[in-house]
Amino acid sequence: MRRRPRLGGPFANWRAEDQLTDRLTDRPDHALVGVVRMPAPSASPVRAISRRILGALVALVVTVLLVYLDRDAYSDTDGTPVTILDAFYYATVSLSTTGYGDIAPVEASARLVNVLVITPLRVLFLIVLVGTTLEVLTERSRQALKIQRWRSKVRDHVVVIGYGTKGRSAVTALLGEGAEPGSIVVVDMNPTALEAASSLGLVTVNGTGTRSDVLRVAGVPRARAIVVAPERDDTAVLVTLSARELAPKAHLVAAVREAENVHLLRQSGADSVVVSSETSGRLLGMATTTPSVVEMFEDLLSPDIGLAIAERDAGRSEIGGSPRHLADIVLGIVRGGRLYRVDAPEADAIEEGDRLLYVKKVTSPPDE
Repeated sequence: MRRRPRLGGPFANWRAEDQLTDRLTDRPDHALVGVVRMPAPSASPVRAISRRILGALVALVVTVLLVYLDRDAYSDTDGTPVTILDAFYYATVSLSTTGYGDIAPVEASARLVNVLVITPLRVLFLIVLVGTTLEVLTERSRQALKIQRWRSKVRDHVVVIGYGTKGRSAVTALLGEGAEPGSIVVVDMNPTALEAASSLGLVTVNGTGTRSDVLRVAGVPRARAIVVAPERDDTAVLVTLSARELAPKAHLVAAVREAENVHLLRQSGADSVVVSSETSGRLLGMATTTPSVVEMFEDLLSPDIGLAIAERDAGRSEIGGSPRHLADIVLGIVRGGRLYRVDAPEADAIEEGDRLLYVKKVTSPPDE
């Protein structure tokens, strides 16, 4: 009996995972808490605990003062007058709802104060003490509501699949170009990477980019652009295939380590392919002979300060003119989705609808 061939490596995992497609998308929004993480303002644990302790102490001190100032309205079982220590004792057992009954309000004024003031303070005291538990419970509900709202409204965002060195650099470039952190979604399985992305205010999805249901949860079908930046080239091919199938109109950019795999990424649907290892190798080689050239490249690729490569629409007054005669240093013209270098015959004159690739000066933000 002939045995059927089996695919090994990530292809086998992809086929096995593909049989589980749509498990995430079939879940209700509240079941995605822990898979999707919405950005939230982070507070120091020490500060949060200190705030709760301070609130409890304030409630305790106020209760002690109320009891001690009206101590004649309270009676002790041993018949002695109520002291400041007795006031602390009564406030503590009252706010903690222990209530031994050895000290009790006997006059109407004291009982009224207990009803109107001490009882609300008791409730506040208990809320402060169990605040951590309540916060855990309410945080899950808040995350579920945020996920539901985000999934219904997310449009024209950028999905970064893989948050390693390349993915982090891509996010840094996007943020440097003015992108809102909430408009960037990171897909990864590394908890450390997801935590780092969440600390920047990015939306994170815990899962592998080779699964179509994970990409759907990340909003890939409605994304404006997709950055494929896994560690392995074969994974990049699978992710590109899945992402292109879900988002045929999105601009898809992929990174590979080896140049021999570029054609596979393009055949899989990538609009642009960046060869990371060869690009780094060229810069390393150039740095041994012309380090100033490498320094200029780093300046152009850094969006924070100095010079940067940017793209803009051609102005009406520039149509018909030569890009070489503009005040900006123009490197090329994008026409009909195709790039023409400034020295190409097609770039002799600027036409309506052209976009100019130019070098702009980036000024550092003022010190705050």
